[in-house]
Amino acid sequence: MENLTIAFIGSGNIASSMIGGLIANGIKPEKLIAADADKTQQQLISEKYGIKVFNINYDAAKHANVIIFAVKPQVMPAVVKEIAENIKIENKLILSVAAGVKLQSIANWLGQSSAIVRTMPNMPALIQAGASALYANEFTNDKQRNTAETIMRSVGTAIWLDAEEQMDVVTALSGSGPAYFFYLMELMEKNAIEMGLNKEDAHLLTIETALGAAKMALLSSYEPMTLRKQVSSPGGTTEQALNIFIQGKLDKLVRNAMDAAKRRSVELSESFKD
Repeated sequence: MENLTIAFIGSGNIASSMIGGLIANGIKPEKLIAADADKTQQQLISEKYGIKVFNINYDAAKHANVIIFAVKPQVMPAVVKEIAENIKIENKLILSVAAGVKLQSIANWLGQSSAIVRTMPNMPALIQAGASALYANEFTNDKQRNTAETIMRSVGTAIWLDAEEQMDVVTALSGSGPAYFFYLMELMEKNAIEMGLNKEDAHLLTIETALGAAKMALLSSYEPMTLRKQVSSPGGTTEQALNIFIQGKLDKLVRNAMDAAKRRSVELSESFKD
């Protein structure tokens, strides 16, 4: 990794978090470069991380061993084609964090055989607490896979998928998942205030409860179901609350919600087919 130069095409929130994570993990700023059409963003990233930022995408890409596409999905075709038309990329590793864009679409836009890894980070990557999944094409060797994994581990946890189609499940789980927890936290805080707590106390207790539960699930050898049962004493307050969730068929609501997110992910992927 220390001998590689990494170029970020697009320097928004996800790219910024990855740049910060890589530097925090020992990558020298001079090994990182970026490109962005927005001059304000160029200056912000350059001043914040001390890296060189170009305003032309292929000027950044031609200096790199690894090219990370961190632009919006709808502009991916034009951005990828522009770079492929101006530089040779056959020996470079391509990493895409563009949601819904399949490997074959990227390969078609490149028009050249290249190692491509698709990944799906989530919002907590902004604080180096993300959960990412990766999938590589057949041209990606073990060394390049290790490089891609190391990059994504700079912003959190990273796993490899067995099939690209699983990326739609990842989107419904960890990609959209933070919003599910935020919504539950929002409701818990709102109800606590309505039941008599002041806003500051309700907010703090909600956040600490969510954090504590996540830490227990992470550090414990028990499954979430076992942990739930440990909290739920027979005839106690927690059991009463959980009974309401069960009666309201929360399990089916969660399944329907994740099905909807997965279905939309598939639709978006289909929209990028050539």
